[in-house]
Amino acid sequence: MVWFSTFHPAPIQQEAIHCAENAPSLSAGQSIKLYNQNVQFMAGKNYVFFYDLPNNAGPDERPSSNDVTKTLHGLAALITQQDPDIILLQEVDDGAQRTDYADQLDQLLALLPNDYVCHSSSFYWKASYVPHPRIMGAVGTKLSIISKYKIMSATRTQLSLIPQDPINQLFNLKRALQEVRLPVEGANELVILNTHLSAFSKGTGTLERQIKQIDGRLQSLNNSKKPWVISGDFNLLPPNTYSLLTKEQRRYHEKNSAIKALYQQYLAIPSLDNTKSEHRQAWFTYSPNNAHTKLPDRTIDYYFYSPQLSMKNAFVEQDKSLSLSDHMPLIASFTLP
Repeated sequence: MVWFSTFHPAPIQQEAIHCAENAPSLSAGQSIKLYNQNVQFMAGKNYVFFYDLPNNAGPDERPSSNDVTKTLHGLAALITQQDPDIILLQEVDDGAQRTDYADQLDQLLALLPNDYVCHSSSFYWKASYVPHPRIMGAVGTKLSIISKYKIMSATRTQLSLIPQDPINQLFNLKRALQEVRLPVEGANELVILNTHLSAFSKGTGTLERQIKQIDGRLQSLNNSKKPWVISGDFNLLPPNTYSLLTKEQRRYHEKNSAIKALYQQYLAIPSLDNTKSEHRQAWFTYSPNNAHTKLPDRTIDYYFYSPQLSMKNAFVEQDKSLSLSDHMPLIASFTLP
């Protein structure tokens, strides 16, 4: 019963694509704007969840239905204002007891302009019942990509799991790499990748293994001359910034960040200089729920991108997003080859 009630994805599997028949295609040389955010299952910022404190000591287990609705409308308004071409989201609930079993992607799409004509998702947490004392119900969380332009394929790649006993691992998150391909008229295609790497894995080597898998995929795309962008919540500090954090901020982070391997190989947003400059606060993307201040205090969300793309501008939206999630959106514009 435990096996059949939990999630067992293939190492690599094709995902469903939902696209309007008349969806337009990208064009060679076009500029595109991307929006990336971990939306924290639309919970908003009025809670300290049990996992936000050591030993699961946080007081809250779920957001109220009213707060979820308010957050959905706030997120839709911010996305509409920013008007991105492609949206990458993490921690989108679908079928979870904590968010009334709703498909939050469908709820968000209903609030967005009609030109977002394509989307695809990949689950990374799914079970009909999790017997954790602070959950005791169904879970369902996915990565989602929304696009104004045609998506022609979607793939889910399983990432390394946190080492655990076999029973607990059945119920735990199965982190993944979501990949979609968009046709480009006058060229070939653009590859967009989305991910959310393992939290609470300090000392297990899990993040190092996940980064190695991602690095291998990006090298393969470079070798095949495919332009690409990856974004997401990496749960990793920028290289050489651990010493800049307080003892409390360091709790879940390693001194030597595994993300250094990607910074050594690929173009990054924020750049290494950005993360260490006197203005590095402008690139903070995370505001912990248990902090006394509501302001972001570290960077753990990133873009890495192909040398075939030209980055036009990028920034973290740290104003209207502060009440929407513990992560701020990272927004960037690129020019296609």
